[in-house]
Amino acid sequence: MTTTPLIRPGQFGAYGGSYVPETLVPAVAALDAAYQQAKADPSFWAELDALHRTYTGRPTALTYAARLTKHCGGAQIYLKREDLAHTGAHKINNALGQGLLAKRMGKTRIIAETGAGQHGVATAAVCAMLGMQCVVYMGTKDIERQKPNVFRMRLMDADVRGVASGSQTLKDAVNEAMRDWVTNPDSYYLLGSALGPHPYPTMVRDFQSVIGREAREQIQAAAGRLPDVVVACVGGGSNAIGIFHAFIADEHVDLRGVEAGGRGKALGEHAARFSGGQLGVFQGTRSYVLQDDDGQIATTHSISAGLDYAAVGPEHAALHDEERAFYTSASDEEALAAFQLLSRQEGIIPALESSHALAEAVKLAPTMRPDQIILVSLSGRGDKDIFTVADVLGVTI
Repeated sequence: MTTTPLIRPGQFGAYGGSYVPETLVPAVAALDAAYQQAKADPSFWAELDALHRTYTGRPTALTYAARLTKHCGGAQIYLKREDLAHTGAHKINNALGQGLLAKRMGKTRIIAETGAGQHGVATAAVCAMLGMQCVVYMGTKDIERQKPNVFRMRLMDADVRGVASGSQTLKDAVNEAMRDWVTNPDSYYLLGSALGPHPYPTMVRDFQSVIGREAREQIQAAAGRLPDVVVACVGGGSNAIGIFHAFIADEHVDLRGVEAGGRGKALGEHAARFSGGQLGVFQGTRSYVLQDDDGQIATTHSISAGLDYAAVGPEHAALHDEERAFYTSASDEEALAAFQLLSRQEGIIPALESSHALAEAVKLAPTMRPDQIILVSLSGRGDKDIFTVADVLGVTI
């Protein structure tokens, strides 16, 4: 399959761009033009804002985790509660924004990919609300470990298509979604993270930046100042860039992204792109990619389906190189421990993805002063993960 050069070079320094098959060049160009028009139209944002208030349930709450703070010692821990958004995660912010854009473009058929299932659920919900056909691609491995979300999607009349090729996870679902788009360029590809060809990384960031805008206002109202550290999990990176964006100009605020450390440091045992990846082009964008010495895309592993991906969003790559954000990882074991800890201490069951960010906060808090603040993006709720966790713990449900 031949690809074309960048449609718009270096959207984020050396990263980003648009590496797509020639058949998709018109579709990507039309998407870019439509988004630029919508972005400049106040009525588009007014409609999105109204639906966030009446459909999504925004603004989501900011919760002071008093018992978790006491348990850890040190810094105060606050949670930005995207788990309380409609469909249970931050994914609805982007799905709703892109759904309205698709409607504006006259599209009636939506294609999406999903790993943990939250983006698929959000897309299915938006399509049901807007009266659009919805096709969601999902790796068969992820279908097995995310059964509740698969049922939710189908309940909302989405056509969930299992992908049995490759690792049977998110990257393979993206491949199939892009193949569908190549075959059906008149459809709208509702990409789920800050990845892919331009304009997706920018567009998804813009739709997710509502998280950071709200959190910035809420933490100042609750604590009288900005946080010392903002922590978020990073798969593709949409919830992280969404909360980071409002604080990038505040150099005294430490931004920390947490990748999936998986089972170990060997290639294939984790999804930590910044510690094991190399510069490459993958699924439409230039960024850090996990690959072998021959440039073949490596298999990945994470206990969390949403972090099990070989590349990272290009804006995160730029923030990493600029040393504006610091990226670390949490192992499966650490994420599982954080999952249980928040459940027991606060009565909040987090998604396994979010548990990676919590694991970092739990490690970091005791090293900080009691007057300092850690703000954690709780990107989603953990209902979808109870079967995975029960299986790992050897518990029968």
